[in-house]
Order: sequence, then structure tokens, then C-alpha cells
Amino acid sequence: MSASPPSPTALRVSSLPQNTPKPFALLPKQPQMQNIAEELGLLGLRKLRFEGQIEAMGRADWRLTGKIGATVVQSCVVTLQPVTTRIEAPVERIFQHSFTTPEGEVEVEMDEDDRTEPLGTWIDPAVVMVEALSLNLPLYPRAANAELDQTNFTEDGLKPMTDEDARPFAGLAALRDQLDDSTDDTKE
Repeated sequence: MSASPPSPTALRVSSLPQNTPKPFALLPKQPQMQNIAEELGLLGLRKLRFEGQIEAMGRADWRLTGKIGATVVQSCVVTLQPVTTRIEAPVERIFQHSFTTPEGEVEVEMDEDDRTEPLGTWIDPAVVMVEALSLNLPLYPRAANAELDQTNFTEDGLKPMTDEDARPFAGLAALRDQLDDSTDDTKE
């Protein structure tokens, strides 16, 4: 059991009050936000704030509830131009003392409740903050009026396949017409 915290924001579980919630508020400075932005592959990160509380759930489990707010800058998936997005989201994590994973298992089937984590010696709101920010980032940020033009790729001398050609029923009408023509020829 380590006596020193793994980070300045980590809280020792044995020191948390059992009867009252322990509030926290994290407002990372610019160097910390720059490190988080690099870790998450962001172009920029501003106004990051994570506040909430940690409270006991029964004798051995703990619940962290809070709210994260941040302004993130990502690359547009179409134009690669910077796209700024404001994120405001609730956060909840339940740290369970009895949380177990099978020994020697590489893959563990996830519980339906994705808020649940194993309880260790420390609860670090900063780790939860970065995870919550990552989970709430837009997956496909787009700049205003960004449109993806149709692009066709093929070898020289061949006709490029279009989006219309890729539709599953695009060629059925032509195939039906060919079949109708061949059955008409056999009837004569």
C-alpha cells in the first residue's frame, strides 16, 4: 500500500469521510490542459472544469458524481479545419470494493453498468476527468458547411465505381430486363 498519492489530485479512500460527501473542483492550468489535449489528440483545450463530490455507498463502495465542462478544438473530418465545440456533461462513477475480474482473463465481459470500476486505495478525480472528457468528445467534428464531394478511385483505363453502383439493388432493374429479353427470345 503506497503512502504517497499517485498524483496531487488523488484522494486516499481510507481518509474519505463516511457520513458526508467530499466535494472537489478541478480547474487545470494551461500546461496541464496542453498535456491533456496532446494525450487526447486535440488541437486545443480551453476552459476545462470538473467539479463534484465523492460519497460513501454502504460500508465499502464509493460514488463520484460531478459535471465536466470544456471547450475543445478538433480537426474537421472533411476539411481538417479547426472545429470548436463546447462540452457540458454529467459524470458518475461507482467504485466497488467487491468488483472482481477473472484471473488470467485477457478479455473481460463488460457489465451493462459502464459507470462501475474496481475500488483501489486511491480515487483520482483528475483521471475520471480525462476519461469523461475523452468519452464526450464529438466523434466526427465538422466545420460549418463542410461537404464531402464524391471521390472515385480506380486503376487507369477502368471505369470508376460510383456510390450509385455500390447500392445493393442498383443493378437489379437491368438484370431483370436482361432476363425478360432472354425469356422473350426463347418463347418465339
